[in-house]
Amino acid sequence: MPSFTSTHRVQHDDKDMFDLVADVEKYPEFVPLCRALQVRGRKEIGEGREVLVADMTVAYKLIKETFTSRVELVPSERTILVQYLDGPFKHLENRWTFNPVTDQSCDVVFFIDYEFKSRALSALMGGMFDMAFRRFAAAFEERANQIYGVKTS
Repeated sequence: MPSFTSTHRVQHDDKDMFDLVADVEKYPEFVPLCRALQVRGRKEIGEGREVLVADMTVAYKLIKETFTSRVELVPSERTILVQYLDGPFKHLENRWTFNPVTDQSCDVVFFIDYEFKSRALSALMGGMFDMAFRRFAAAFEERANQIYGVKTS
């Protein structure tokens, strides 16, 4: 199964970065390959935790696929856990962690492990997914700079 892990230091605090990644409805505006995202529902599960179920549509050229995920937001731990529910994957697990470094910086850790159901779809989309995952950190940092401003030392 393909997997990808990235750790990227950004000049924004862990709370701001958590909030930015948790704002999934905005993903179509800046996330590579994301063409649409619809939240089906949200539910508080106690201790500040929230679970949402969302449909994300990804597209590249003539290929377009929608998949459903359960997203658990854990603000106290600055963690976002994504579990696959339905769509073109056999398996998909995604985790974001935001580790404070200073008052104005943090390490953003992104992990994804996935496998397509179809070998044909894997052959067509696999390389594009890998490229997109490598661009994720930059896309979220650029978005943070737009929203929170560029911090200088």
